Amino acid sequence: MSFTYARAGVDIRKVKKIHGEIDRLAAKTFVTRAEKFGKVLPIQGHYAGLIDIGSGRALALHSDGVGTKALVALMLRRYEGIGIDCVAMNVNDLICVGAEPVALVDYLALEKPNRHLVEGVMKGLHHAALESGVAIVSGETAIMPDVINGFDLSATSVGIVKKDKIVEGTRMEVGDSVIGLSSSGIHSNGLTLARKVLLKRFDRQMAEMLLTPTRIYVTPIMNLLRSGVDVHGMAHITGGAYSKLKRIGARAKVGFQLDNLFHPQEVFELIQKRGRITEREMYRTFNMGTGFLIVVASADEKRTLRMIKGSRVVGSITKEHKAIVETPSQKLEIERW
Repeated sequence: MSFTYARAGVDIRKVKKIHGEIDRLAAKTFVTRAEKFGKVLPIQGHYAGLIDIGSGRALALHSDGVGTKALVALMLRRYEGIGIDCVAMNVNDLICVGAEPVALVDYLALEKPNRHLVEGVMKGLHHAALESGVAIVSGETAIMPDVINGFDLSATSVGIVKKDKIVEGTRMEVGDSVIGLSSSGIHSNGLTLARKVLLKRFDRQMAEMLLTPTRIYVTPIMNLLRSGVDVHGMAHITGGAYSKLKRIGARAKVGFQLDNLFHPQEVFELIQKRGRITEREMYRTFNMGTGFLIVVASADEKRTLRMIKGSRVVGSITKEHKAIVETPSQKLEIERW
């Protein structure tokens, strides 16, 4: 039987329905305390929330964690990469709205005190924070033996963006170029499925492959935004993979044709082969080698490619309201809106 993310325990369709209900309830809070401090900007459902803080600026807020990748770290007793993942999953989402990451607060929940684990995680957080240019201004460590089996790590991050520089995705147009940046591997999504396929029994080589830290895209993206290139949209390819392009595609009422994505790393080929997973399921679950997308006008294509080493044109914006991925063997409709 073919493995799917839902069969592994994570049904993306059900998760999206839950997100919809959360968004509906959260919107009702916009007239409370946040309204007294600054107006909540209507970008709900994007990669970060935004609050108008005056002087033509907005505060960007986001929370994320490392998911079940923590279980792989426990298997190998290696934790520095997990700290990198936690920062990366936060800052990579903040930059999608054009915000410059400035600060982060971490939350580490433990089954029991573990100095080696905490030191490893903090080294990773420190390393990634320096690379991202964020300050770790506070944090919390909780010991909860009745709740936690092992550990969990998450963070809340803050960024700043000028209101007239916010990237919502609404300015994407048919004919725009989609520029891709490669991933470093599986990053920190889809590990529930990947573990059940590759780690039925402990395999150090497979575990080390899954533990490769998430690539951080802050420096090249912030350099691009400061250069004056008119960025129309950005997407961090995380949970739900290319199905999440609906977040910005539906806003602009356009679609994505992705016909030149980076070749998937070996880890994805092993997951697909051993789990007998369909290509469509793979591209709805994993980044498949491409971790970040930038949408620019075709006139800015060459300039963008020159500025970001290793980037390439991976597709274009179309009038069809759906995300299409072309692989060497077939054309896949990943999501429709």
